[in-house]
Amino acid sequence: MATVEGPVLRVPDDTLTGRLALSASTVDGGVNSLADIRSWLARRRASQLHHVERIPFSGLRSWRFEEGSADLCHDSHKFFRIQGLRVHSDYRHVRQWTQPIINQPEIGILGILIRDIDGVPHCLMQAKAEPGNVNGAQISPTVQATRSNYLRVHAGNTVPYLEYFQNLQSGSVLADVLQSEQGAWFYRKRNRNMIVEVDGPVEAGDDFCWVTLGQLHVLLGEDNTVNMDTRTVLACMPGGFEGALGDQDEFMSALVSSCDPARGGLRTRTEAMSWITSREAQHDVRTELLGLNEVREWRRTEDVIRHEEDRFFRVMAVSVRADSREVAGWTQPLIEPVGVGSIALLVKRVAGVLHALVSARVEPGYRSTIELAPTLQCIPANYAGLPRELHPPFLDYVHDRDPRQVWFDAELSEEGGRFYHARNRYQIIEAPEDFPDGDRPDFQWLTLHQLNSLLMHSNYVNVQARTLVACLRGLR
Repeated sequence: MATVEGPVLRVPDDTLTGRLALSASTVDGGVNSLADIRSWLARRRASQLHHVERIPFSGLRSWRFEEGSADLCHDSHKFFRIQGLRVHSDYRHVRQWTQPIINQPEIGILGILIRDIDGVPHCLMQAKAEPGNVNGAQISPTVQATRSNYLRVHAGNTVPYLEYFQNLQSGSVLADVLQSEQGAWFYRKRNRNMIVEVDGPVEAGDDFCWVTLGQLHVLLGEDNTVNMDTRTVLACMPGGFEGALGDQDEFMSALVSSCDPARGGLRTRTEAMSWITSREAQHDVRTELLGLNEVREWRRTEDVIRHEEDRFFRVMAVSVRADSREVAGWTQPLIEPVGVGSIALLVKRVAGVLHALVSARVEPGYRSTIELAPTLQCIPANYAGLPRELHPPFLDYVHDRDPRQVWFDAELSEEGGRFYHARNRYQIIEAPEDFPDGDRPDFQWLTLHQLNSLLMHSNYVNVQARTLVACLRGLR
Protein backbone atom coordinates (compact mmCIF):
# COMPACT_ATOMS: atom_id res chain seq x y z
CA MET A 1 0.00 0.00 0.00
CA ALA A 2 1.38 3.37 -0.97
CA THR A 3 2.26 5.92 1.65
CA VAL A 4 0.37 9.21 1.40
CA GLU A 5 2.72 12.12 2.00
CA GLY A 6 2.01 15.12 4.19
CA PRO A 7 1.13 17.75 1.57
CA VAL A 8 -2.04 15.82 0.66
CA LEU A 9 -3.51 16.77 4.04
CA ARG A 10 -2.19 20.33 4.39
CA VAL A 11 -5.61 21.90 4.92
CA PRO A 12 -6.60 24.39 7.61
CA ASP A 13 -7.28 22.12 10.58
CA ASP A 14 -5.78 23.34 13.83
CA THR A 15 -7.67 20.89 16.02
CA LEU A 16 -5.55 18.44 17.98
CA THR A 17 -6.95 15.53 15.95
CA GLY A 18 -6.20 17.32 12.69
CA ARG A 19 -2.64 18.22 13.68
CA LEU A 20 -1.88 14.69 14.88
CA ALA A 21 -3.39 13.31 11.66
CA LEU A 22 -1.03 15.56 9.72
CA SER A 23 1.95 14.30 11.70
CA ALA A 24 0.79 10.69 11.18
CA SER A 25 0.63 11.22 7.41
CA THR A 26 4.04 12.92 7.22
CA VAL A 27 6.74 10.38 6.44
CA ASP A 28 9.03 12.18 3.99
CA GLY A 29 8.19 15.81 4.81
CA GLY A 30 9.45 16.15 8.37
CA VAL A 31 12.46 18.13 9.58
CA ASN A 32 14.41 14.82 9.27
CA SER A 33 13.88 12.25 6.55
CA LEU A 34 13.50 8.55 7.35
CA ALA A 35 17.01 8.06 5.98
CA ASP A 36 18.27 10.79 8.34
CA ILE A 37 16.61 9.11 11.33
CA ARG A 38 17.96 5.66 10.49
CA SER A 39 21.43 7.15 10.01
CA TRP A 40 21.18 8.99 13.35
CA LEU A 41 20.21 5.77 15.15
CA ALA A 42 23.04 3.84 13.49
CA ARG A 43 25.54 6.55 14.51
CA ARG A 44 24.34 6.53 18.11
CA ARG A 45 24.60 2.74 18.27
CA ALA A 46 28.13 2.91 16.90
CA SER A 47 29.31 5.79 19.09
CA GLN A 48 27.74 4.86 22.42
CA LEU A 49 29.81 2.63 24.65
CA HIS A 50 27.48 -0.06 25.95
CA HIS A 51 29.16 -3.27 26.99
CA VAL A 52 27.04 -5.90 28.77
CA GLU A 53 28.53 -9.05 30.30
CA ARG A 54 26.80 -11.90 32.08
CA ILE A 55 28.20 -12.42 35.58
CA PRO A 56 27.59 -14.74 38.53
CA PHE A 57 25.49 -13.41 41.38
CA SER A 58 28.69 -13.06 43.42
CA GLY A 59 29.83 -10.38 40.94
CA LEU A 60 26.94 -8.06 41.75
CA ARG A 61 27.95 -4.79 43.41
CA SER A 62 25.49 -3.07 45.76
CA TRP A 63 23.09 -5.99 45.30
CA ARG A 64 22.75 -8.92 47.69
CA PHE A 65 20.56 -11.83 48.69
CA GLU A 66 18.93 -10.53 51.83
CA GLU A 67 19.49 -12.49 55.00
CA GLY A 68 16.38 -14.38 56.04
CA SER A 69 14.17 -13.95 52.97
CA ALA A 70 16.91 -14.45 50.33
CA ASP A 71 15.28 -11.65 48.32
CA LEU A 72 17.65 -10.13 45.76
CA CYS A 73 17.71 -6.42 46.57
CA HIS A 74 19.78 -3.23 46.24
CA ASP A 75 21.68 -1.94 49.27
CA SER A 76 19.71 1.33 49.11
CA HIS A 77 16.40 -0.58 49.16
CA LYS A 78 15.48 1.49 46.10
CA PHE A 79 15.18 0.55 42.40
CA PHE A 80 13.52 -2.90 42.72
CA ARG A 81 13.82 -6.28 44.39
CA ILE A 82 13.30 -9.83 43.17
CA GLN A 83 11.25 -11.81 45.63
CA GLY A 84 8.73 -14.63 45.70
CA LEU A 85 5.00 -14.68 44.93
CA ARG A 86 2.38 -17.30 45.79
CA VAL A 87 -0.60 -17.37 43.40
CA HIS A 88 -4.05 -18.98 43.60
CA SER A 89 -6.07 -18.52 40.40
CA ASP A 90 -9.01 -20.07 38.54
CA TYR A 91 -7.59 -18.94 35.18
CA ARG A 92 -6.50 -21.68 32.76
CA HIS A 93 -5.43 -25.14 33.91
CA VAL A 94 -2.78 -24.34 36.56
CA ARG A 95 -4.55 -23.19 39.71
CA GLN A 96 -1.70 -22.46 42.14
CA TRP A 97 2.03 -21.91 42.00
CA THR A 98 4.94 -19.90 43.36
CA GLN A 99 7.45 -17.90 41.32
CA PRO A 100 10.07 -15.14 41.49
CA ILE A 101 8.75 -11.69 40.57
CA ILE A 102 10.12 -8.14 40.30
CA ASN A 103 8.67 -5.86 42.95
CA GLN A 104 9.24 -2.25 41.87
CA PRO A 105 6.70 -0.07 43.70
CA GLU A 106 8.10 3.18 42.31
CA ILE A 107 6.18 4.98 39.57
CA GLY A 108 8.52 6.10 36.80
CA ILE A 109 8.01 8.58 33.97
CA LEU A 110 7.73 7.65 30.30
CA GLY A 111 7.29 10.93 28.46
CA ILE A 112 7.27 12.14 24.85
CA LEU A 113 7.78 15.84 24.15
CA ILE A 114 5.98 17.27 21.09
CA ARG A 115 6.34 20.57 19.26
CA ASP A 116 5.33 21.96 15.87
CA ILE A 117 8.16 22.28 13.36
CA ASP A 118 7.18 23.94 10.07
CA GLY A 119 3.53 23.36 10.95
CA VAL A 120 3.91 19.61 11.59
CA PRO A 121 3.93 18.12 15.12
CA HIS A 122 7.18 16.27 15.82
CA CYS A 123 8.15 13.98 18.73
CA LEU A 124 11.52 14.32 20.46
CA MET A 125 12.86 10.76 20.56
CA GLN A 126 15.95 9.36 22.25
CA ALA A 127 18.45 6.70 21.15
CA LYS A 128 18.74 4.82 24.42
CA ALA A 129 20.71 1.66 25.13
CA GLU A 130 19.44 -0.68 27.84
CA PRO A 131 21.42 -3.61 29.26
CA GLY A 132 18.83 -6.15 28.09
CA ASN A 133 18.49 -4.88 24.50
CA VAL A 134 19.53 -7.28 21.76
CA ASN A 135 21.06 -4.52 19.63
CA GLY A 136 22.17 -1.58 21.76
CA ALA A 137 20.24 1.66 21.37
CA GLN A 138 16.59 1.67 20.36
CA ILE A 139 14.20 4.57 19.77
CA SER A 140 12.94 5.56 23.20
CA PRO A 141 10.75 8.32 24.69
CA THR A 142 12.18 11.73 25.49
CA VAL A 143 12.25 10.71 29.14
CA GLN A 144 12.39 7.12 30.34
CA ALA A 145 13.32 7.06 33.99
CA THR A 146 12.45 5.30 37.22
CA ARG A 147 11.85 7.44 40.30
CA SER A 148 15.17 6.22 41.76
CA ASN A 149 16.94 7.33 38.58
CA TYR A 150 15.47 10.81 38.36
CA LEU A 151 15.96 11.32 42.10
CA ARG A 152 19.61 10.34 41.47
CA VAL A 153 19.82 7.54 44.04
CA HIS A 154 22.77 6.28 41.94
CA ALA A 155 24.50 9.70 42.37
CA GLY A 156 24.68 9.99 38.58
CA ASN A 157 23.83 12.71 36.06
CA THR A 158 20.42 14.37 35.79
CA VAL A 159 17.83 13.10 33.29
CA PRO A 160 17.64 15.40 30.22
CA TYR A 161 14.30 17.15 29.56
CA LEU A 162 12.80 15.85 32.81
CA GLU A 163 11.66 19.37 33.75
CA TYR A 164 9.03 19.39 30.96
CA PHE A 165 7.26 16.45 32.65
CA GLN A 166 7.59 17.72 36.22
CA ASN A 167 6.74 21.40 35.66
CA LEU A 168 3.58 21.05 33.58
CA GLN A 169 3.05 24.82 33.38
CA SER A 170 5.68 24.85 30.62
CA GLY A 171 3.53 22.92 28.14
CA SER A 172 0.13 21.43 27.28
CA VAL A 173 -0.57 17.93 28.56
CA LEU A 174 -1.97 15.71 25.80
CA ALA A 175 -1.88 12.49 27.83
CA ASP A 176 -1.06 11.59 31.43
CA VAL A 177 -2.14 8.14 32.62
CA LEU A 178 -0.72 5.37 34.80
CA GLN A 179 -0.29 2.14 32.84
CA SER A 180 0.79 -1.33 33.89
CA GLU A 181 3.67 -3.42 32.63
CA GLN A 182 4.17 -7.19 32.29
CA GLY A 183 1.97 -8.76 34.97
CA ALA A 184 3.74 -12.14 34.75
CA TRP A 185 7.12 -10.61 35.69
CA PHE A 186 6.28 -7.41 37.61
CA TYR A 187 4.25 -7.11 40.81
CA ARG A 188 1.75 -4.26 40.38
CA LYS A 189 4.23 -2.16 38.40
CA ARG A 190 3.00 1.06 36.81
CA ASN A 191 4.57 3.96 34.95
CA ARG A 192 3.26 7.42 34.23
CA ASN A 193 2.72 7.61 30.44
CA MET A 194 2.90 11.27 29.44
CA ILE A 195 2.73 13.35 26.27
CA VAL A 196 3.46 17.07 26.62
CA GLU A 197 3.36 19.67 23.83
CA VAL A 198 5.47 22.82 24.00
CA ASP A 199 5.43 25.96 21.87
CA GLY A 200 8.96 27.29 22.01
CA PRO A 201 12.16 25.90 20.48
CA VAL A 202 13.78 22.89 22.14
CA GLU A 203 17.27 21.84 21.14
CA ALA A 204 17.77 18.14 20.41
CA GLY A 205 20.93 16.75 22.01
CA ASP A 206 23.20 14.25 20.28
CA ASP A 207 21.18 11.28 21.55
CA PHE A 208 17.88 12.90 20.54
CA CYS A 209 16.06 13.47 17.24
CA TRP A 210 12.80 15.09 16.10
CA VAL A 211 10.54 12.49 14.43
CA THR A 212 6.97 12.69 13.06
CA LEU A 213 4.26 10.23 14.07
CA GLY A 214 4.23 8.89 10.51
CA GLN A 215 7.95 8.16 10.70
CA LEU A 216 7.51 6.42 14.05
CA HIS A 217 4.75 4.30 12.54
CA VAL A 218 7.08 3.16 9.74
CA LEU A 219 9.87 2.39 12.22
CA LEU A 220 7.46 0.36 14.36
CA GLY A 221 7.44 -2.21 11.57
CA GLU A 222 11.22 -2.68 11.71
CA ASP A 223 12.56 -5.38 14.03
CA ASN A 224 13.81 -4.24 17.45
CA THR A 225 13.91 -0.55 16.54
CA VAL A 226 11.18 1.21 18.60
CA ASN A 227 11.34 0.19 22.24
CA MET A 228 8.47 -0.90 24.47
CA ASP A 229 8.31 2.37 26.40
CA THR A 230 7.80 4.36 23.21
CA ARG A 231 5.10 1.96 22.07
CA THR A 232 3.07 2.23 25.28
CA VAL A 233 3.19 6.04 25.23
CA LEU A 234 2.21 6.13 21.53
CA ALA A 235 -0.84 4.01 22.35
CA CYS A 236 -1.95 6.73 24.80
CA MET A 237 -1.78 9.42 22.09
CA PRO A 238 -5.24 11.02 21.91
CA GLY A 239 -7.42 10.21 18.92
CA GLY A 240 -7.12 7.55 16.26
CA PHE A 241 -5.73 9.86 13.54
CA GLU A 242 -8.96 9.48 11.56
CA GLY A 243 -8.51 10.30 7.89
CA ALA A 244 -4.73 10.52 8.23
CA LEU A 245 -4.12 8.12 5.37
CA GLY A 246 -5.95 9.85 2.53
CA ASP A 247 -7.30 7.38 -0.04
CA GLN A 248 -7.96 3.96 1.47
CA ASP A 249 -8.68 0.43 0.33
CA GLU A 250 -11.45 -1.54 2.06
CA PHE A 251 -9.26 -2.65 4.96
CA MET A 252 -7.98 0.85 5.66
CA SER A 253 -11.47 2.27 5.36
CA ALA A 254 -12.63 -0.27 7.93
CA LEU A 255 -9.71 0.71 10.19
CA VAL A 256 -10.61 4.41 9.97
CA SER A 257 -14.27 3.56 10.65
CA SER A 258 -13.16 1.57 13.70
CA CYS A 259 -11.73 4.81 15.17
CA ASP A 260 -14.98 6.73 14.59
CA PRO A 261 -17.24 6.96 17.66
CA ALA A 262 -20.21 7.51 15.36
CA ARG A 263 -19.79 4.03 13.82
CA GLY A 264 -21.26 1.32 15.96
CA GLY A 265 -19.55 -1.94 16.85
CA LEU A 266 -20.73 -5.41 17.70
CA ARG A 267 -21.09 -4.22 21.30
CA THR A 268 -22.16 -0.85 22.63
CA ARG A 269 -19.86 0.92 25.07
CA THR A 270 -22.12 -0.13 27.94
CA GLU A 271 -22.09 -3.76 26.79
CA ALA A 272 -18.30 -3.71 26.43
CA MET A 273 -17.87 -2.30 29.94
CA SER A 274 -20.35 -4.85 31.29
CA TRP A 275 -18.29 -7.66 29.74
CA ILE A 276 -15.09 -6.31 31.33
CA THR A 277 -16.83 -6.04 34.70
CA SER A 278 -18.19 -9.59 34.38
CA ARG A 279 -14.70 -10.96 33.72
CA GLU A 280 -13.30 -8.99 36.66
CA ALA A 281 -16.04 -10.39 38.90
CA GLN A 282 -15.92 -13.93 37.51
CA HIS A 283 -12.22 -14.68 38.00
CA ASP A 284 -10.68 -15.30 41.40
CA VAL A 285 -6.99 -14.42 41.86
CA ARG A 286 -5.22 -14.25 45.21
CA THR A 287 -1.54 -13.40 45.58
CA GLU A 288 0.87 -13.24 48.48
CA LEU A 289 4.42 -11.89 48.45
CA LEU A 290 6.98 -14.34 49.83
CA GLY A 291 10.65 -14.52 50.54
CA LEU A 292 12.56 -15.78 47.52
CA ASN A 293 13.61 -18.77 49.64
CA GLU A 294 9.94 -19.88 49.87
CA VAL A 295 9.51 -20.29 46.12
CA ARG A 296 9.05 -23.93 45.15
CA GLU A 297 10.15 -25.74 41.97
CA TRP A 298 12.79 -23.10 41.25
CA ARG A 299 16.52 -23.68 41.69
CA ARG A 300 19.29 -21.17 42.41
CA THR A 301 22.82 -21.77 41.14
CA GLU A 302 25.88 -19.51 41.11
CA ASP A 303 24.67 -17.54 38.11
CA VAL A 304 20.95 -18.19 37.55
CA ILE A 305 17.60 -18.86 39.22
CA ARG A 306 15.52 -21.10 36.97
CA HIS A 307 12.42 -23.31 37.02
CA GLU A 308 13.29 -26.99 37.50
CA GLU A 309 11.88 -27.73 34.00
CA ASP A 310 13.67 -24.64 32.58
CA ARG A 311 10.37 -23.08 31.49
CA PHE A 312 9.00 -19.54 31.81
CA PHE A 313 12.05 -17.37 32.61
CA ARG A 314 15.34 -17.18 34.46
CA VAL A 315 16.84 -14.63 36.85
CA MET A 316 20.43 -13.73 35.94
CA ALA A 317 22.93 -10.89 36.48
CA VAL A 318 24.93 -8.55 34.24
CA SER A 319 27.74 -6.03 34.48
CA VAL A 320 27.30 -2.90 32.34
CA ARG A 321 29.70 -0.23 31.10
CA ALA A 322 28.13 2.77 29.36
CA ASP A 323 28.96 6.34 28.41
CA SER A 324 25.45 7.53 27.48
CA ARG A 325 23.68 6.88 30.79
CA GLU A 326 23.43 8.68 34.12
CA VAL A 327 26.24 6.49 35.51
CA ALA A 328 29.22 4.98 33.68
CA GLY A 329 28.97 1.45 35.04
CA TRP A 330 26.84 -0.77 37.26
CA THR A 331 25.67 -4.33 37.89
CA GLN A 332 22.11 -5.56 38.21
CA PRO A 333 19.83 -8.61 37.99
CA LEU A 334 17.63 -9.15 34.91
CA ILE A 335 14.78 -11.48 33.92
CA GLU A 336 15.59 -13.67 30.89
CA PRO A 337 12.64 -15.35 29.06
CA VAL A 338 13.08 -18.94 27.87
CA GLY A 339 12.33 -18.09 24.22
CA VAL A 340 10.83 -15.65 21.73
CA GLY A 341 7.17 -14.94 22.43
CA SER A 342 4.22 -14.95 20.04
CA ILE A 343 1.77 -12.07 20.41
CA ALA A 344 -1.05 -11.68 17.89
CA LEU A 345 -4.18 -9.63 17.46
CA LEU A 346 -6.91 -11.10 15.26
CA VAL A 347 -9.04 -8.50 13.49
CA LYS A 348 -12.06 -8.79 11.23
CA ARG A 349 -14.35 -6.48 9.29
CA VAL A 350 -17.98 -6.35 10.40
CA ALA A 351 -20.28 -4.13 8.33
CA GLY A 352 -17.27 -2.09 7.20
CA VAL A 353 -15.90 -1.56 10.73
CA LEU A 354 -12.71 -3.27 11.89
CA HIS A 355 -12.97 -5.18 15.18
CA ALA A 356 -10.14 -6.64 17.27
CA LEU A 357 -10.46 -9.85 19.27
CA VAL A 358 -9.14 -9.09 22.76
CA SER A 359 -8.92 -11.40 25.76
CA ALA A 360 -9.62 -10.74 29.42
CA ARG A 361 -6.30 -12.02 30.73
CA VAL A 362 -5.36 -12.83 34.30
CA GLU A 363 -1.75 -12.27 35.37
CA PRO A 364 -0.61 -12.39 39.00
CA GLY A 365 1.12 -9.01 38.96
CA TYR A 366 -1.87 -6.97 37.78
CA ARG A 367 -3.38 -4.51 40.25
CA SER A 368 -6.81 -5.55 38.98
CA THR A 369 -7.90 -9.13 38.37
CA ILE A 370 -7.80 -8.85 34.58
CA GLU A 371 -6.54 -6.56 31.85
CA LEU A 372 -7.39 -6.67 28.16
CA ALA A 373 -4.70 -8.51 26.20
CA PRO A 374 -4.17 -9.47 22.56
CA THR A 375 -5.88 -12.56 21.14
CA LEU A 376 -2.71 -14.60 21.70
CA GLN A 377 0.06 -13.85 24.18
CA CYS A 378 2.49 -16.62 25.06
CA ILE A 379 5.99 -18.02 24.78
CA PRO A 380 5.43 -21.17 22.66
CA ALA A 381 8.46 -22.93 24.22
CA ASN A 382 6.56 -23.08 27.52
CA TYR A 383 4.02 -25.42 25.90
CA ALA A 384 6.45 -27.77 24.17
CA GLY A 385 5.50 -31.37 24.89
CA LEU A 386 2.12 -30.48 26.41
CA PRO A 387 -1.13 -31.83 24.89
CA ARG A 388 -2.90 -29.50 22.48
CA GLU A 389 -5.86 -28.96 24.80
CA LEU A 390 -3.47 -27.20 27.20
CA HIS A 391 -2.21 -24.78 24.54
CA PRO A 392 -3.50 -21.19 24.62
CA PRO A 393 -6.56 -20.56 22.42
CA PHE A 394 -5.72 -19.58 18.83
CA LEU A 395 -2.04 -20.61 19.05
CA ASP A 396 -2.44 -23.08 16.19
CA TYR A 397 -4.48 -20.61 14.11
CA VAL A 398 -1.77 -17.95 14.42
CA HIS A 399 0.98 -20.47 13.68
CA ASP A 400 -0.79 -21.79 10.54
CA ARG A 401 -2.23 -18.51 9.22
CA ASP A 402 -2.07 -17.62 5.54
CA PRO A 403 0.63 -14.94 4.96
CA ARG A 404 -1.94 -12.99 2.92
CA GLN A 405 -3.91 -12.46 6.14
CA VAL A 406 -1.04 -10.67 7.89
CA TRP A 407 -1.11 -6.86 8.10
CA PHE A 408 1.73 -6.46 10.59
CA ASP A 409 4.62 -8.76 11.48
CA ALA A 410 7.75 -7.67 13.37
CA GLU A 411 9.97 -8.83 16.21
CA LEU A 412 9.90 -6.20 18.95
CA SER A 413 11.86 -6.00 22.20
CA GLU A 414 10.39 -5.65 25.65
CA GLU A 415 11.78 -3.35 28.35
CA GLY A 416 15.57 -3.74 28.31
CA GLY A 417 16.10 -2.20 31.74
CA ARG A 418 14.65 -5.24 33.50
CA PHE A 419 14.54 -8.01 30.87
CA TYR A 420 17.42 -9.63 29.02
CA HIS A 421 16.83 -10.19 25.28
CA ALA A 422 13.06 -10.34 25.81
CA ARG A 423 11.65 -10.43 22.30
CA ASN A 424 8.19 -11.11 20.92
CA ARG A 425 6.92 -11.61 17.43
CA TYR A 426 3.99 -9.20 17.14
CA GLN A 427 1.39 -9.85 14.43
CA ILE A 428 -1.91 -8.35 13.28
CA ILE A 429 -3.84 -10.98 11.36
CA GLU A 430 -7.14 -10.51 9.54
CA ALA A 431 -9.73 -13.25 10.01
CA PRO A 432 -12.88 -13.68 7.89
CA GLU A 433 -16.09 -12.07 9.12
CA ASP A 434 -17.55 -15.51 9.96
CA PHE A 435 -14.44 -16.52 11.92
CA PRO A 436 -15.46 -19.21 14.45
CA ASP A 437 -14.11 -17.78 17.70
CA GLY A 438 -16.06 -20.33 19.73
CA ASP A 439 -18.00 -17.84 21.90
CA ARG A 440 -15.33 -18.03 24.58
CA PRO A 441 -16.40 -15.88 27.56
CA ASP A 442 -12.89 -14.42 28.05
CA PHE A 443 -12.73 -13.08 24.46
CA GLN A 444 -14.60 -10.18 22.90
CA TRP A 445 -14.58 -8.20 19.62
CA LEU A 446 -14.03 -4.46 20.24
CA THR A 447 -13.52 -1.50 17.90
CA LEU A 448 -10.37 0.61 17.98
CA HIS A 449 -12.44 3.54 19.29
CA GLN A 450 -13.50 1.42 22.26
CA LEU A 451 -9.88 0.48 22.95
CA ASN A 452 -8.77 4.11 22.55
CA SER A 453 -11.38 5.14 25.14
CA LEU A 454 -10.11 2.54 27.60
CA LEU A 455 -6.52 3.72 27.09
CA MET A 456 -7.46 7.04 28.69
CA HIS A 457 -7.72 5.14 31.99
CA SER A 458 -5.44 2.90 34.06
CA ASN A 459 -5.55 -0.90 34.38
CA TYR A 460 -7.70 -1.72 31.36
CA VAL A 461 -5.34 -2.50 28.43
CA ASN A 462 -2.13 -4.43 29.05
CA VAL A 463 1.28 -3.45 27.68
CA GLN A 464 1.29 -6.07 24.90
CA ALA A 465 -2.12 -4.92 23.65
CA ARG A 466 -0.98 -1.29 23.82
CA THR A 467 1.90 -2.17 21.49
CA LEU A 468 -0.53 -3.66 18.98
CA VAL A 469 -2.87 -0.66 19.23
CA ALA A 470 0.10 1.57 18.34
CA CYS A 471 0.97 -0.76 15.42
CA LEU A 472 -2.66 -0.90 14.26
CA ARG A 473 -2.90 2.88 14.21
CA GLY A 474 0.28 3.02 12.12
CA LEU A 475 -0.84 0.67 9.35
CA ARG A 476 -0.77 2.23 5.89
